[in-house]
Amino acid sequence: MPDTPYSLVPIAHIRSEFAEKFGIPRQSGLVDDLRAQVVFTPPFRSPEALRGLQDYSHLWLIWQFSQVVEAGADGPNWSPTVRPPRLGGNVRMGVFATRSPFRPNALGLSCVRLVEVCPRGPEGPTLTVAGADLLDGTPIYDIKPYLPGVDAHPQALAGFAGPAAAHTLAVRDPAGLLDTLDPQRRAALCGVLQNDPRPGYQHDPARVYGLRFAGYSVHFTVQGADLTLTALEKEEA
Repeated sequence: MPDTPYSLVPIAHIRSEFAEKFGIPRQSGLVDDLRAQVVFTPPFRSPEALRGLQDYSHLWLIWQFSQVVEAGADGPNWSPTVRPPRLGGNVRMGVFATRSPFRPNALGLSCVRLVEVCPRGPEGPTLTVAGADLLDGTPIYDIKPYLPGVDAHPQALAGFAGPAAAHTLAVRDPAGLLDTLDPQRRAALCGVLQNDPRPGYQHDPARVYGLRFAGYSVHFTVQGADLTLTALEKEEA
């Protein structure tokens, strides 16, 4: 069968707490306290397109690694093998055995929990979802309902990603910096930090890491299994 070019058109964009990729959970659903909004583009702002969606608890989002596409403007930005950060960054795996963004078509797949369907508003219908692992502004190409009877396979093998998923940190906040956040964002940021946003090959206890979250600049150090917040500052508008 000959290849037939096919153009994808974004139906929506995500509005999330992440202004940069560092700190975004490595998989969807890891931090349920995270909230994001799916904002539809004008041609698809139809309440009728969402009829019945409120009867589902979870959704599949199909989206694009937009920063990877921009970086590879001269051609496909991919390789047959990649080095997963969770394996220390020095072990190569086949790209199709990973969820690396450096793929032939740079498409991502996320399972999120549907929190609310808002059929009408200033931006048309919107969805509020929990557990999204998307950069703010990420284009979304499709939304499909999650069907537990056919989409869930509890006995499935997780490959090399299984042991890595069990790695978590204890968040220490000796100066009470988290008290400046509202409860929802506080819980979400703690979840992000507990999942250890560092690449798997970085273990320097003296290094101060920084990430951007919900309009704040967050800094921390990690020693062993303990993550300590050192600064939490509101970014200038």
